[in-house]
Amino acid sequence: MDNKAGIRAAVLARRDALAAADRIEMSLAMAEIGEQLQFDPGTVIAGYLPIRSEPDLRPMLARFRERGARLCLPVVLDRETIVFRDFIRGAELVSTGFGTSGPGAEAELLDPDVLMMPLSSFDAQGNRLGYGAGHYDRAIARLRAKARMPLLIGTAFAMQEVERLPAEAHDVPLDMILTERGLRSLSQAL
Repeated sequence: MDNKAGIRAAVLARRDALAAADRIEMSLAMAEIGEQLQFDPGTVIAGYLPIRSEPDLRPMLARFRERGARLCLPVVLDRETIVFRDFIRGAELVSTGFGTSGPGAEAELLDPDVLMMPLSSFDAQGNRLGYGAGHYDRAIARLRAKARMPLLIGTAFAMQEVERLPAEAHDVPLDMILTERGLRSLSQAL
C-alpha cells in the first residue's frame, strides 16, 4: 500500500480503534515527554485541540504556557487557508472549521515559532501525511515566504508510524516527531 489515501485510511482506522482510555494515557505521556522541548519565554507555539481520535495536546499546552510560551491555535479561514490565532486562557472558543474549535476573529493573528501538527501518519525520514486538505503545507509555505522557519513537530501515536511514505516536491519534512514513546529529531539539520 503506497498511495497516500490508502495509507491514510489504514492508519486512521488503527488510531480510531484505540480505546479512549488508552488515548488519554498516551496523550498524558506525550505531555510529560514534551517537557524535553526547549524554548525561551515568549516563544509562539501553535498546537491544536483534538478532533476525532487525535492526541489531546491540552495538558502539554498548559505546561508550555506555564513555562512562558505564547500559544496559538489553527483556524480554517477557507478551503485553502489556515491561520493561527492567539490562544488566551479563558477566551471563548468557537467553531473554526474542519470540525475544530479555537479562538474567534477578535484574537490576534500570530506566526508560530514552533508548529505542532496533527497527522495521519509519518515515517522515520520525517515525511508526514496529513488529512489531505494541504492546510499545513500551505501555512508552512506562507510562513517561509515571510522568512519564518518554524520548528515543525508532528504529533501522533507511535502506532501511526509507517515504514515509508511517498513524498512529493511540495511536502516539507518534519523536524521532530512527538509520540507517547519519545521526542525524536528527524531532520538532518538538528
